[in-house]
Amino acid sequence: MARVRLTVDGLTEAAGVLADEVGFENVTVAALARHFGVKDASLYAHLRNAADLRTRIALLAVDEFAGRVAAAVAGRAGRDALVAFADAYRAFALERPGLYAATQARIDPAIASTPPSYLRTIEMTYGMLRAYGLTEPDLTDAVRLLRSTFHGFCTLEANGGFAAERDVRASWERTVEALHVLLEHWPRAGTAAGTSAPTGAAPPHRVT
Repeated sequence: MARVRLTVDGLTEAAGVLADEVGFENVTVAALARHFGVKDASLYAHLRNAADLRTRIALLAVDEFAGRVAAAVAGRAGRDALVAFADAYRAFALERPGLYAATQARIDPAIASTPPSYLRTIEMTYGMLRAYGLTEPDLTDAVRLLRSTFHGFCTLEANGGFAAERDVRASWERTVEALHVLLEHWPRAGTAAGTSAPTGAAPPHRVT
């Protein structure tokens, strides 16, 4: 990797690439310093500690994820939007494994609720599902279904968990198609008293 200037943004971007190479859980201030052949103290002039670095990587990750999804789903709705969203999700998870892992990290909710990329991701996901006519509490249930399905599939694929001869891409396409059919025929739970999420409720702090 080419040497970068020791700035907060430069270090964060370099740490994101390092996370893809060695795993998000293995990125520390010391590891980043070794990567650039400098002393730890050189980085502490820009980073408070390892937790600060990991938070910055997570924010960078969500920003890239949101950008990819936004570009993919722009002008699309219904099945087309779902397929575009799913494919952007899978591509990000497989191409940037370290950053993808960072999107799953728990960080301070007060920090996660403020960056535009977090809110943008939540709004895009919920907006896509509202096009299927879903309202609360079904809307949140559908978000959780998509997130768990996408995350589980991509994690298994990245770890070599699919050993059958069946083409993985073909299985992915069938999975997304099945989700589309399910969303079109969602078993409505209704809006019982006390079950609806209030308007303006704080979004979850991790990528949906």
